[in-house]
Amino acid sequence: MSGGPGKVGIVLVSHSAAVAAAVAELARGLAGGGGLAPVAAAGGTPDGGLGTSSELITGAAKAVDAGAGVALLVDLGSAVLTVKALLAEGDGLPAGARLVDAPFVEGAVAALVTASAGGDLDAVAAAASEAYDYRKV
Repeated sequence: MSGGPGKVGIVLVSHSAAVAAAVAELARGLAGGGGLAPVAAAGGTPDGGLGTSSELITGAAKAVDAGAGVALLVDLGSAVLTVKALLAEGDGLPAGARLVDAPFVEGAVAALVTASAGGDLDAVAAAASEAYDYRKV
């Protein structure tokens, strides 16, 4: 892209490194094809335990930031609190980072598909949030 921002980046924040990595892999596989938006897993703690890590989240967000914003999807309560704290601090996450209210798995797939198609941060957040409407029965 000549000089303009790239695609919206996606960060998947889970209490488990394995869960975050598996959801990222699933989203990549289902989004398919080339030209995928950047997606990174930020799961667990730096020592491999269960929990969330500001350090891992900010590192993942910086890694996927291409100037078009970063959508952060989270699994459980304290992940929400960690991301909200990072956003409130204002200096750890890239400009344009946003916590997205969405189901973790379905939202990750919808966000990655939309970002990969060139959707802006508002479109990515909306697509991820709309995944709440997917009914299984």
